[in-house]
Amino acid sequence: MSYKILIVDDHMVVKTGVSIILNSEINDLDIQFASTFSETLDKVKQFSYDLIILDINIPGGKNIEMIPEIRAIVPEVKILMFSAHEEEFYALRYVSAGADGFLNKLSSEEKLIDAVRSIREFGKYLTENLIDQLNNNLLNDEPLNPFDKLSKREIEIANLLVRGDGNLEISNNLGIQMSTVSTYKNRIFEKLKINNLVELIEKHHLHCN
Repeated sequence: MSYKILIVDDHMVVKTGVSIILNSEINDLDIQFASTFSETLDKVKQFSYDLIILDINIPGGKNIEMIPEIRAIVPEVKILMFSAHEEEFYALRYVSAGADGFLNKLSSEEKLIDAVRSIREFGKYLTENLIDQLNNNLLNDEPLNPFDKLSKREIEIANLLVRGDGNLEISNNLGIQMSTVSTYKNRIFEKLKINNLVELIEKHHLHCN
């Protein structure tokens, strides 16, 4: 029986390249394609797949929300996230949301083949780096989303800072002293282990979008 794979990416060159690499090294593959998230949902409703190789940034995509939406239709399908983003910053979030593996698009052909074989044989593809991250979070009792460490007021101020509001605007908006805003800002930076607004914006984009 063939192993059915759906490759989801909006770049034909990527889809074709991945298909050629996999077919050249793994036997009995049945590979189909989708370019948007809505097309992906239509496909999984019509056909039975063993594995979905899913690009993070596809038209209509919803970041980690794509995973439970797919699983609501086909709970048993394996999902390998395929992204140009670095594993160090994104893999933990997607695997924690239910993905079965994460692979950077710049990875070698060998890693692509290993990832698909691993999921086919064992159900997961976890690199040593990702396993270390999962273990560290478990041992240190750290939340997967660092913003979960913030209070409701700190989250409110963090969102305003990311939006581009300054201390004066936040002070006027929330009816608090500017010195209080500065205190909250310092607490936010300390809890998130960051040093400046640029890092806050990057971390917010990673964990809250």
